[in-house]
Amino acid sequence: MDSGTPISEDGLFDVEVFRARRHRSVVVRRIERPTLVLGSTQEPGVVDAETAAGRGVEVRTRRSGGGAVLLRPGKVVWIDTWVPRGDPLWDDDVGRSALWVGRWWAGVLAPSPTSVHRGRLLETRWSRLVCFAGVGPGEVVAGGRKVVGVAQWRGREGALTHSMAYLAVDWVDLVSLLAVGTAGTQLAADLTDTTATLSEMGIDDAPAFVRRLVADLPDPSSWEFVDQEL
Repeated sequence: MDSGTPISEDGLFDVEVFRARRHRSVVVRRIERPTLVLGSTQEPGVVDAETAAGRGVEVRTRRSGGGAVLLRPGKVVWIDTWVPRGDPLWDDDVGRSALWVGRWWAGVLAPSPTSVHRGRLLETRWSRLVCFAGVGPGEVVAGGRKVVGVAQWRGREGALTHSMAYLAVDWVDLVSLLAVGTAGTQLAADLTDTTATLSEMGIDDAPAFVRRLVADLPDPSSWEFVDQEL
């Protein structure tokens, strides 16, 4: 794979960097510090800023929609893909455009039984707040429990898609960083019931799993590869 034009750490959330790219790009994010990532429409007020600061958790906002995700070093696999408009993977229909991402992850997760969600977003009481509380197009589910979250930014030049899964997650940890008050106990319980981690599916070696994902990209030699920290 061609390493392509370097993308700075700050540029990882800057869609302008990707808009100039005319070729498929894949970015493997290395998580170096605890980070709470908000969706583009979320207000800073959803975060308990005092708790986040006290625990050394950085708060950042991505350009794609959806709810919050908590990234802790060694606990997540997060990969971004950029597909320019006109590429064979591009789809004008926003409801279908992330389906290839789900199929890609599901193929690597095999032989574990998984399905890729199609159709409208399945919303819950919490889905506007936390990414893994709902299920959207292209997201991967195993036994009714969400495994892979997907968020997408689309422009006239192409589509930037974030996709991630937890190796392990403490939902009480994430919820404690949000300004939800006494509802947090129920939110954490609901998330525990409706999500699954890669470790629960027998995947504990994150670097090896990432190598499999990258190797299994559609036409893998066609991607420019960038490995950057977050």
